[in-house]
Amino acid sequence: MSDDLKNRGGQDRLRINVNEEHEVRYWTQELNVTKEELERAVKTAGVMAVDVRKHLGK
Repeated sequence: MSDDLKNRGGQDRLRINVNEEHEVRYWTQELNVTKEELERAVKTAGVMAVDVRKHLGK
C-alpha cells in the first residue's frame, strides 16, 4: 500500500523512506542535508530516523 499524499501529517516520522519524494523533501529539510547525503546516510545507518540523525551528527 502506498502513502496517502493528501495526508501531510507526521504519519511515521520514525523511519525514512527515500523512495517517496515527499518524504525525501521532508527529511532533507528537517536534517538540512542534500538528497544524496540523505540517501548515503540511510544506506549506511538504516531507515530509522534516530540512527540517521546519529550518523549525521544531528
